[in-house]
Amino acid sequence: MVVMNPSLRAARVATFVYFSLCGTLMGTWVVNIPAIEERVGISHATLGGLLVLLGLGAFIGMQVAGRLTDSLGARIVVPATGVLCSAALVLPGLPQEPWTLAGALLAFGFCNGCLDVSMNAHAVHVEKAYGRPVMSAFHATFSVGGVLAALVGAATASAGLSPATGMAGMGALGIVIALVSARALLPAAPAVADTDSAAKAEQAPAAERRSTSGRIWMLAALALMVMLCEGAANDWSALHMKDILGAPASTAAFAYGTFAATMTIGRLLADRLVARFGSVPILRYGAATAAVGITVVAVSPWIWAAFAGWALFGLGLSGCVPQLFSAAGHADPAAAGANVSRVAGLGYVGMLAGPAVIGWMTHLVALNHAFVLLTLLCVITAVAARILRTGSDRTRVLATSRH
Repeated sequence: MVVMNPSLRAARVATFVYFSLCGTLMGTWVVNIPAIEERVGISHATLGGLLVLLGLGAFIGMQVAGRLTDSLGARIVVPATGVLCSAALVLPGLPQEPWTLAGALLAFGFCNGCLDVSMNAHAVHVEKAYGRPVMSAFHATFSVGGVLAALVGAATASAGLSPATGMAGMGALGIVIALVSARALLPAAPAVADTDSAAKAEQAPAAERRSTSGRIWMLAALALMVMLCEGAANDWSALHMKDILGAPASTAAFAYGTFAATMTIGRLLADRLVARFGSVPILRYGAATAAVGITVVAVSPWIWAAFAGWALFGLGLSGCVPQLFSAAGHADPAAAGANVSRVAGLGYVGMLAGPAVIGWMTHLVALNHAFVLLTLLCVITAVAARILRTGSDRTRVLATSRH
């Protein structure tokens, strides 16, 4: 039995805090989208175009933060980006014109991308130090942040507060949290010696390396599809409830909260389920469940059924991305970081593109009918789930890492 030292436990708790903070900040923007869209006076299609700038800013921020984290260390970059993202949250709540909203979304996206990459880099360090899987739990707390944002958003909407006021208050709290939690972070990435794996990788035939590379890109393509679905839910769930089903703003905010809540439950259970059934069934049946959920959302005329659909959608998607990341990391121990970065990078492109794709489709069909695209992507993912390694393969790798 491995005894964990207090500093490592503290680092894990701090990582939970930053994931929750990131989820809360992004969720606060999400639940305020309907009010901001109405105040600025733009259509769904125009909003979809503006969300491209949010994604562009995040993508640029990810590249910048990745290099800074490697050179300066996560202990410096994570709290710094936490402060910046918290401060930038208020920006989308201020504009009255589309062009100023565009600039605000670009800035907020950049800061959010910086925080996202740096905290995930630190989470990898913590997981290596623990010697067992803990990543799913970190992502669960991101979803907890989304639930918290939905609750606060519903309360502020009911109280008649402007988006700027609510977002400024949450941002101020976020700055304090980011600074207070900084001391508990790990000072540097733990040293990991794996010369045997590196030597074996160098001796591997070129055909085998090409096969591994092809498999990684297939995993990345699945990550893009799954995370595109998640991104679409993030930015369009509340608007669907408000505009298609006529729910009041305070009720519509809970659509995203329902999705985030079931995503959290699924991620908390994912590691135990993978250990028992393997990763392939989790991806296959999870994607199939998500397909059923989003189809219910697309066709149902009832608010209660739409809530049930969003709940199924979140539960089904919850275990998919962790399995894809895990399979990439274990495909070649000597190149685990590079492989995970490819899958995560293309996955984030999907998450950022999802809202825009749905927005553009509203030029042609109603918002709820555009969700049929998400059904198709989930079905493709379920069919392709066998690309993953079995749960026993993953268990052996993790067992080896503990020795």
